[in-house]
Amino acid sequence: MRIDRIALNGFRNYEWETADFGPGTNVITGPNAQGKTNLLEAVYMLSAGRGFRTRFDRELIGFGFSAAEILAECESHGRQQSIRILMQPGAPKKIQVNGVKKSAGELSAVLNTVLFCPDDLNLIKEGAAVRRRLLDNAISQIRPRYAEILAEFNRLYEHKSRILKDWREKPSLLDTLDEFSDAMARASAHLIRYRASYAERLNAAAAPIHREFSGEGEALSLRYSTVSTVKDPGASVREIYYDVCEHQEKHRQAELDAGQCLTGAHKDDLEIGVNGRPARSFASQGQTRTAALSIKLAEREILMAETGEAPILLLDDVLSELDTRRQEFVLNRIGGGQTLITCCEDEGISRRTGGKVLFVEKGKIKA
Repeated sequence: MRIDRIALNGFRNYEWETADFGPGTNVITGPNAQGKTNLLEAVYMLSAGRGFRTRFDRELIGFGFSAAEILAECESHGRQQSIRILMQPGAPKKIQVNGVKKSAGELSAVLNTVLFCPDDLNLIKEGAAVRRRLLDNAISQIRPRYAEILAEFNRLYEHKSRILKDWREKPSLLDTLDEFSDAMARASAHLIRYRASYAERLNAAAAPIHREFSGEGEALSLRYSTVSTVKDPGASVREIYYDVCEHQEKHRQAELDAGQCLTGAHKDDLEIGVNGRPARSFASQGQTRTAALSIKLAEREILMAETGEAPILLLDDVLSELDTRRQEFVLNRIGGGQTLITCCEDEGISRRTGGKVLFVEKGKIKA
């Protein structure tokens, strides 16, 4: 799959601009703070329906504009596709594919992307929420049902959190606590099973990539962890549900005392190890970069296996963080699909890949 052309109207710092992409590597270069990452974010939205640097669509609308629009022509699943996304303050986002109204969750059935940006280095060193987000974003692209369950879980989590926070002032709130706890346990069971299965596939794909990436000198391991009473996260949803309920029963009073949810899939983590040691505590800066990028390349391979097509790879200013050998590894590994790479200088990337160069300055794109 690939994106052939994109038009941006009022999106971030783009007043009205178009860009044509080549089917292979596209090097997006130019000075800092000119719009290179904004262009990548627009492409990312075509598959995710949201930006990767903000929670709110209104922040994607350029200063002085009443709306932001993304129009794109792409090729996927053997056919030409057109995607339109319109964002207006105070109004729901409008998404159309080939003129037909779609939800944000349905875009992944049309186009897939894998993004790697500097913030993804936090996969290794930051808290569990960052790694859960990795799992959630990746699984949602290949299992639309997962995204629906996750949205429901998040809704239940917010309601239960309010109950636990406010029950002392309004004791009647406790009348519905057990109902929300049970619904969260049921949703958690589904999420845990999905995540455990994906983590196993991710480990199998990332380990050999990392071994080659590091020059055969390091071993990467990924292990999924969830609440302690879940004996086998790969068991049936029914078995996992009972295990989560057991954890809930043991921690019910602790939740009331603490005023927060202590049981559920929001406690999950993806434990990352390098050479048998926790990467979060012991990985060097170089090991952190190598491990994070290996995980992202593994995500790409899983998507290829699922869809039969290479997803669009979005690399936001990451090659500059790698030495020449690691750069060569990445550039050799990304063949067979479309890639968009941002960098302040071309640095010979276009020459090494035979890719197309787009220069961005002050919200203007020049080929």
